[in-house]
Amino acid sequence: MSAIDQLPPLRDVIANHGLIARKSLGQNFLLDLNLTAKIARVAGDLRACDVLEIGPGPGGLTRGLLSEGARRVLAIEKDRRCIPALEEISATYPDRLEVIEGDALEIDPLTHLTPPIRVAANLPYNVGTELLVRWLTPPTWPPFWQSLTLMFQKEVAERIVAKPGSKAYGRLAILASWRADARIAVNLPPGAFTPPPKVSSAVVHLTALERPRFDADAKVLERVVAAAFNQRRKMLRASLKGITSDIEDRLIASGIKPTDRAEQIPLEGFCALAREVAKK
Repeated sequence: MSAIDQLPPLRDVIANHGLIARKSLGQNFLLDLNLTAKIARVAGDLRACDVLEIGPGPGGLTRGLLSEGARRVLAIEKDRRCIPALEEISATYPDRLEVIEGDALEIDPLTHLTPPIRVAANLPYNVGTELLVRWLTPPTWPPFWQSLTLMFQKEVAERIVAKPGSKAYGRLAILASWRADARIAVNLPPGAFTPPPKVSSAVVHLTALERPRFDADAKVLERVVAAAFNQRRKMLRASLKGITSDIEDRLIASGIKPTDRAEQIPLEGFCALAREVAKK
């Protein structure tokens, strides 16, 4: 018997349904239900929230979210083989779990969710970063979500929370810190998963801010940051020369030395530069 509900242990679920993890889908299943419940607790008090989960697989985190009291969970799963296992969970938690078969990159979940909404997911490795960027760069802010509790490869997690001056500091750190508070909440070794990945993993918790930390046009900021870090070894006057013909003057006006490199510039500096670039 599992530690959090009356459903079978996940190893039995995987065996009963023939759920061998597929590398093509970026699958690594987390089997320790006490650990999935711990991750669910990182998401906070879920009793008054709908939760969006991407890539539930055999349902380990799904069960953690439901056992921790989530008002309702919407699980989007691309792998048809996992649907019967998820339906068994739905039967155990009547009216609290909805499962949609499909690609999370193509489905609008908002028609199935009622605010307040939180996102919690052991994201498939092959779509995790793209989904995070989408959630951090919506057309309007605040976003549909209150918080994101997401599993990544540890290297990606460290890039999300990185500080200026570090090798991990880059576009993800800028996007995350501009509009959210981000922290690494849980570290997991490869052995926690089936099959064990070649790298460690980590859970990142991001809480949405009511408004960005500094004023900037989102599209201009994204363009400046992307150009700066695409050639991060170059001085900014070189890496950003395609942004505007007078980039050196714009850098100086923003309080940035043209000879600085991208990893030296804090969020406030990039936002100041985005405001300068946005001027006619």
